[in-house]
Amino acid sequence: MIEGHGDDKYRYKDIRSDFSSNICVHDSHQALMTHLASHPELIGHYPEPEAWSLEAVIAERHRISPEQVIVTNGATEAIYLIAQTFGMHPVIPTPTFSEYEDACNMYPRSATALDIQTGGKRNGSMLWLCNPNNPTGKVYDQNHIDRMMEKYSLVVLDQSYEDYTVEHVMSPQWGCRTPYSLQIHSTAKTYGIPGLRLGYITGHESLTRQLRRHIHPWSVSSLAIEAGKFLLQHDELMCRPDLKEARRLQDLLQQSGHITTSPSDTNFFLCKMQHHTAAELKDFLAQEHHILIRDASNFKGLTTRHFRIASQTPHENDALVSAINLFVKQKNG
Repeated sequence: MIEGHGDDKYRYKDIRSDFSSNICVHDSHQALMTHLASHPELIGHYPEPEAWSLEAVIAERHRISPEQVIVTNGATEAIYLIAQTFGMHPVIPTPTFSEYEDACNMYPRSATALDIQTGGKRNGSMLWLCNPNNPTGKVYDQNHIDRMMEKYSLVVLDQSYEDYTVEHVMSPQWGCRTPYSLQIHSTAKTYGIPGLRLGYITGHESLTRQLRRHIHPWSVSSLAIEAGKFLLQHDELMCRPDLKEARRLQDLLQQSGHITTSPSDTNFFLCKMQHHTAAELKDFLAQEHHILIRDASNFKGLTTRHFRIASQTPHENDALVSAINLFVKQKNG
């Protein structure tokens, strides 16, 4: 889906508070920009055909082998690479990230695409779980994931927001032990650099070996590779969402009487207007208050009254609640 995602501020003039992207608030990228500026030679040469040097750094960090890591041009490339490689019937609980379905539709099922040994109770299907889930922010219990790995031939765990929660999510080291699961990770989200497009897959070597057959050469830029290696040495630059502030924002919206919010384990969560559409609210906030939210009506299973927001600073959160209250007051006359 090319259109319909969050962070679409390019459609509006003078957006000052962006609640539409799940990327958490980050103070500064100055340290990273200074480092990249000191390596201008990178833009004059092709990058590594596959980001081997960064894969080695990631493998060392997670105490797995480099053969169990594939660096990708963002988590989205990882999704499409997996769909292309393993042509199984997809099972996709909703609501969730739309690119799973889009990727599977782009690469139809193929009896020859799967080399996994699917014995016993496995059903020949591929389950896609976003964990924490987008747009709900909920984390799947590990016992549930373990049961799913016994049932499905392949479980794809998109853990792009794994660092945005204090709940348990499966480690790469644990995930690599079995040939029935793959994990997607997002360096871009962990460090708040979505414009650089950087993610990676971890999994059992029997799976990553097949994925490598479909990798496009030079898909990850030299600057992204260098950024990844730098950031993995600087954990102080990780995004650390203020989950307490996110709960405060949820409480304020609930108390307004105009909106219901869904429980979340992250900094972002779903909201539902009682009497008006999310599209109306989004346009009002953008045009009148320079605030951007995510109209969530295009998520399967949701309605025209659903929208998603990610908590920002206390001042911005208070301004959002005030603006929503004003919107409802005007609409109700």
